[in-house]
Amino acid sequence: MKENISETRFDNGLVVLTDKMPGVRSATLGFFFRVGARHEPAGLHGISHFIEHCVFKGTAKRTALDIAIEQDRLGGNFDAFTSHEETGFAIKVIDDQLPKAFDLIADMLTSARFDEKDLKAEQKVIIEEMKMVEDSPEEYLGDLFNEAFFADHPLGRNIAGTPETVKSFKHDNTRSYYEQVFNAANLVISAAGNVEHDSLVELASGKFSTQSTQGTQSEDVLKISATSAFSALNILPPITATPFVVKQRKDLEQAHLIIATPYPSATDERRYAADVVSNIIGGGTSSRLWQKVREERGLAYSVGASASLYQDCGVFSVYAGTSPEQTGEVVGLVLDEIRDVATNGVTADELELAKQQARASLLLSLEDSASRAAALAQCEMVHGRQISTEETLEKLDAVSLENCANIASEYFVNERIAFAAIGDLENENLRF
Repeated sequence: MKENISETRFDNGLVVLTDKMPGVRSATLGFFFRVGARHEPAGLHGISHFIEHCVFKGTAKRTALDIAIEQDRLGGNFDAFTSHEETGFAIKVIDDQLPKAFDLIADMLTSARFDEKDLKAEQKVIIEEMKMVEDSPEEYLGDLFNEAFFADHPLGRNIAGTPETVKSFKHDNTRSYYEQVFNAANLVISAAGNVEHDSLVELASGKFSTQSTQGTQSEDVLKISATSAFSALNILPPITATPFVVKQRKDLEQAHLIIATPYPSATDERRYAADVVSNIIGGGTSSRLWQKVREERGLAYSVGASASLYQDCGVFSVYAGTSPEQTGEVVGLVLDEIRDVATNGVTADELELAKQQARASLLLSLEDSASRAAALAQCEMVHGRQISTEETLEKLDAVSLENCANIASEYFVNERIAFAAIGDLENENLRF
């Protein structure tokens, strides 16, 4: 399916994007704010995630129950999330329900009540969410790793905040932050499916075209220009020291580990080669790590590699879960593969397979309105323009063996390798 993309930019910074998909009856509508956990001052750590939760607690004209019933009536496929760099709300509906879906989300995002009683209840919910993460070793390890890898930087903070900061979110400071940064200047509205661009622009104009970008501020609210969330980023300095972190947990049957290095950013032209290298090492069932660690030696059920790309930096990481006594062997195999790619590069067959895999994934995603709506917003927020499927495929096809070798030789070096593990590892010698 070829993209049929339209865009409208409002004077107050709001961007409306649509991708019409003829022949479908679905539509995905998303509201994406250029504001996430890394924009928050330390005293308000977790407030973006808190606001994401609390807009569901009621508005001037809808109760929390009204919102729940309405989203179920629309189909119930309503997703909200907070990351380090954005906060999003998206719903997939039948095309003729798009105006009602818009009215619901726009109401939540422009007239949330932030009633003190509701805030206290949601504080408890989020603290329970934190406890749930601590009971999930893989997720908890990710938090421990980020805190160490991005030491003293907002990217290292847990997106949900801490129990202490969450308990400090009252009506005044929550509403003040909400009005200051969750507004039209930092908003991208995107929709894909059987949608009409002019109709969505009309809906957006009615709710957001005259929205003020100057909210009230309490003293502890970040003083940022609402017209440029990225200007408030704490730009990450070069990572000069990589951490080695092992947390003892005798109650766990498995040991969980992460081996990671810095990587190119989401705006780096080398990102295509970086993704290819990541996939060759651990991106699928034919990848090196899946075959060496799981299929040939049976050392892990779950093992793989991924690339997390932020606007100014990136992280290549390998995750594996294995028995504590096998941890050293798994670490050795992972390091062997990383170092082999750094020394010898990848093969032509591996490169071609990775390209085919990426091409198939991209083209198949075009059949899903949710994927296309998210891609619209992501391109706008990261690159400031739309990157077509054709351009992406051309850049992917242009990735060479030399490109892959350069990525690996630059980043997969001993002094850049970080390690984190959690489990009953007291007797394991994991130094490398």
